[in-house]
Amino acid sequence: MSLSPLPLCYCTNVHPGRSVAEVLDGLDRYTVRVRDELRRPMAAGLWLARPVVSELLATSDAVDRFANQLAERDLTCHTLNAFPYGDFHGQRVKVNVYLPDWTTPERVHYTLDCATLLAHLLQTSPSTLDSSHSTFDSSPTGSISTLPLGFKRAQRQPDFLDRCLDRLLETAAGLDRLREETGRTVRLAIEPEPLCLLETTDEALAFFERLWARAGDDTDPGMLEKVREHLGLCYDVCHQAVEFEDTAASIRRLDAAGVRIEKVHITCAIRLENPGDADSARATLAGFAEPRYLHQLTALADSGEVLRQVDLTREFALDPPPEFRAAREWRVHFHVPVDAERISPVPEVDASACLGTTRDDLRAALSAVAALDHAPHLEVETYTWSVLPGNAPVDLVEGLCREIQATAALLDEVRRG
Repeated sequence: MSLSPLPLCYCTNVHPGRSVAEVLDGLDRYTVRVRDELRRPMAAGLWLARPVVSELLATSDAVDRFANQLAERDLTCHTLNAFPYGDFHGQRVKVNVYLPDWTTPERVHYTLDCATLLAHLLQTSPSTLDSSHSTFDSSPTGSISTLPLGFKRAQRQPDFLDRCLDRLLETAAGLDRLREETGRTVRLAIEPEPLCLLETTDEALAFFERLWARAGDDTDPGMLEKVREHLGLCYDVCHQAVEFEDTAASIRRLDAAGVRIEKVHITCAIRLENPGDADSARATLAGFAEPRYLHQLTALADSGEVLRQVDLTREFALDPPPEFRAAREWRVHFHVPVDAERISPVPEVDASACLGTTRDDLRAALSAVAALDHAPHLEVETYTWSVLPGNAPVDLVEGLCREIQATAALLDEVRRG
């Protein structure tokens, strides 16, 4: 068994964090209260947007103060989410979440700045010593998740992928220098997502082969070693479930190919079987169409083909095109609470109006993760609480507590099994 022994965490991108003060306020209002309610150790899976990172690095003592403020709250940190660069709680995020992409120096600088901060947090928090990565080294390690290069439907130059590769080699070199300077290893975890340049397991495997080949041809003879040491993958279970992939088989394939999974996002998506015969359930699904985040929809046709719709809209759910109506099943990239087996519009509703979730895929994925010879960082990442449909406001602390409890129980089940 190699499931991480570190305290569970949830990603703080679920609450706003436009400044250091706002990040700390979110930790006080939610993270600390969840920890106290559950009476169990908690880590902070921090999302630090570009303005927050810049604020922390602006003065020589700001990072020390921030590390001390985490320690005062009895919170450790071993992973950052550096996928969203800017305001993840603006009125309309949608495809802007993929900017800046991995062709830009801004993405490199932001990622390396995040790594500098995380290395400092690991240095100042001895309790974060990560025995889960002892297969690779005995020093404390951190992980940073990032976007899968860019959005597949965006306009791109012909050399887009080559430029991404160059930026990633630059990042690997920077992470290697950081390890030499601090003694702390921080690894970048690229996160495949529907309708991005890397979305399927096949695409991820082909990309890492190309990345390793590019590193092997670099003028720096040690570049391949730096890339293999510092660049891996973040496995978001919801994303691969939306691709209709066998999540356990996917994880085994990645591992067999030498692609190290550094981080696992514990997540669930929406599923709807036989959508053409499920008018009530499609009406429920229409309520999940909202203007802030992108909710890619896939459909499994009888032929086995996976059809793709860029974003869920109310109109699409209520009156889908014929090929989507005839599909066996729909899946939607809408992160729903990981404790939910099904989603109801209101309590005690007719079962025909309920939606399913991909929780079985999550269970299978965690079982496969447990069989790895190393232990990726584990992070619950349901960032959509504020946009879930319903008239009553969500009690975020209560919801997060349910998720952490359910995740802990699922991990115990996997360990026993």
